[in-house]
Amino acid sequence: MKKKPFLSFWQIWNMTFGFLGIQFGFALQNANSSRILQTYGADVEHLSLFWLAAPLTGMIIQPIVGHYSDRTWCKLGRRRPFFLVGAILTTIALVLMPNAGLFLSPETTHAILSPVLIGAGMLMIMDASINITMEPFRALVGDMLPDEQHTTGFSIQTFLIGIGAVVGSWLPSIMHKAFGFSNTAVAGEVADNVKYAFYAGAAILFLSVLWTILKTKEYSPQEMAEFNEGRATATDTKKRSGFMEIMHDIAHMPKVMWQLGLCQFFAWFALYSMWVYTTPALAEHVYASPDPASSGYATAGDKVGELFGIYNFVAMLFALLLIPIAKRIGRKMTHAVCLCLGGAGLISLYLLTDTNMMIISMIGIGIAWASILAMPYAILSDNLPPEKMGTYMGIFNFFITLPQITNGVIHGWIVRNIYSGHTIYALLTGGFFLFFAAAAVFLVKKK
Repeated sequence: MKKKPFLSFWQIWNMTFGFLGIQFGFALQNANSSRILQTYGADVEHLSLFWLAAPLTGMIIQPIVGHYSDRTWCKLGRRRPFFLVGAILTTIALVLMPNAGLFLSPETTHAILSPVLIGAGMLMIMDASINITMEPFRALVGDMLPDEQHTTGFSIQTFLIGIGAVVGSWLPSIMHKAFGFSNTAVAGEVADNVKYAFYAGAAILFLSVLWTILKTKEYSPQEMAEFNEGRATATDTKKRSGFMEIMHDIAHMPKVMWQLGLCQFFAWFALYSMWVYTTPALAEHVYASPDPASSGYATAGDKVGELFGIYNFVAMLFALLLIPIAKRIGRKMTHAVCLCLGGAGLISLYLLTDTNMMIISMIGIGIAWASILAMPYAILSDNLPPEKMGTYMGIFNFFITLPQITNGVIHGWIVRNIYSGHTIYALLTGGFFLFFAAAAVFLVKKK
């Protein structure tokens, strides 16, 4: 069997550089969607339902993109056509998201055509587009790198994700403090600093993905067959309809995917709580300003962007430490320790009212985030058949989207009826779930 050659640092950097821009999109979405949706009129107990747009589209899109990217071989390559299409769609969606109010008057009373539902629809389109772009990047690491470099590849991805997430999270504050764009607006309109942050993010996303497309040459089907002991590539497998093939692959997925799934469930349940509820939680818990139209709420929204930027900055730096740590104590122990630090960070947000002290909380969350983005995929990629890398990476996304969907369905009711509308308790719950995720890591048995 011919062995895949080791790639240089800069080759790995170029093939993962598009993740820098993708994370600009995710960071803007994660830090500002609740703020935008509440601006359009969403009640706090309904936020988790509106956020369901993201995991629902991810659950549908990623397996489909993975399945067809395994079977797409053209002049542009195997994964790069999806990078290009996804980047174009995501750029358009980022421009439209903060302008959903332009499609309808804020006075519209028809429930089906209300601005908040238009905003939720834009969120769904944006997330679907990001997923088209993102899923093949995970598979590309498995395609291009030998097993020994998988941890390195996913860690460099996490480093670039961190850079994009830091700057993306801080963009609204930068637009306000450095360029003078207002961080408040009349009721029903998104503030200018948020709008222009989304425009800048759209440009950066497109250019960074284009860099990967231009700088990366994928292996041909013949080369992939040589690397895989002559095993057929996905284009040579038994013909089934796309849907039936995906169902067959789900039924025969490697056992390690199910084992990692429990850990992923707890971790992503916690992350969903953090992304949905941190802005309203701090607005009430720290600034005593639950009204989305108040200046205190706007300040809380900007502060959350800054805090999210800090945890992503920590993740960016810590991603490079994951490689030597995992070599020393193993991937599973590394992941478990990181998740525990993240759990402690989320729980501490309940105990703190000084936003400067919350930087310590973000350090723990950032360490967990770095590991969540790298370790499960490094473990998984060693256990997947190469000709199904894209398909199974897409199917693995079920274990990310299902906990978010579960959270979205039940947490709004919990916030209203058990937490009495106090969203800070959702963050506390998320912290405990990260500890549960750490315990679940030890159920994973590698090949």
